[in-house]
Amino acid sequence: MQYPKEIVILWEHRNHGTIRSGNKRRNRRIAKGKGMENMTEVMEKKNGMTGSSLKMIAIITMFIDHAAAVILERMLYVQGFSMDTVNLYIVYAVMRLIGRLGFPIFCFLLIEGFCYTRNVKKYAMRLFLFALISEIPFDLGFMGKAFYWQYQNVFFTLFIGLLVLSGFRFAEEKMQWGKPLLIIFDFLVLAAGMYAANWLMTDYSGMGVLTIAAMYLFRKNRVLEAGVGCTVLAMMSLNEVTAFFVLLPIHKYNGKRGWNLKWFFYIFYPVHILLLYGIAYAMGLGDIMLR
Repeated sequence: MQYPKEIVILWEHRNHGTIRSGNKRRNRRIAKGKGMENMTEVMEKKNGMTGSSLKMIAIITMFIDHAAAVILERMLYVQGFSMDTVNLYIVYAVMRLIGRLGFPIFCFLLIEGFCYTRNVKKYAMRLFLFALISEIPFDLGFMGKAFYWQYQNVFFTLFIGLLVLSGFRFAEEKMQWGKPLLIIFDFLVLAAGMYAANWLMTDYSGMGVLTIAAMYLFRKNRVLEAGVGCTVLAMMSLNEVTAFFVLLPIHKYNGKRGWNLKWFFYIFYPVHILLLYGIAYAMGLGDIMLR
């Protein structure tokens, strides 16, 4: 049946308007859904933990650990193990277990810094500089003498770990080498870093460098990254098993920097050890070597 041209045009116009109106409603629903998803993502990032929050957790747990190591361990050495010192020993053991959370968080933040810093050389120089600055306070705190060459502070471990990561990045940029050659190169870089840490006898030694390298390789999944690092530490010593508690705060990490605490940690490390040693010295325990 043939309809008049005017009716056909009117019908098409109305139908097109209905379709267009339907499309608008559907687009609004899609946009609303995406908006809710984006809002949820923003809220999660806003409510998550910033890098500075993670750093504060690491600093506090490190301080608890060092307070036990520098002061309580000397007290236990002098008093010996007896029924009178059981409670002190329990407090000491708990504080040391809490302290196991510090190192894996520092490793995680080191990797974050390496991935996002604009100048790796300056980053490495800061670590090396404060490794030198911290050595005398570290030796006093843990050895009772200003110079002790058989045990170096954790800044040296982090510095060597950063050099290893730089070696990995160099290899990543040389993809024309081929995968087998890249694997061999990475292995040699890691082996050299672990050897250097063991030779210098740094805190956490070669296993600390291995922890950093292993976490870097799994950095695309933060929880897995932290879990692998804690597993390496637990392989070094079962005392490190409480490090696995860092999985929760790292899972909550929102990728934001937070407060600018870059220099705070660098300065806090040698200062707090020197302060703790001062307390031990005032108690007449300063000359006791802990290792």
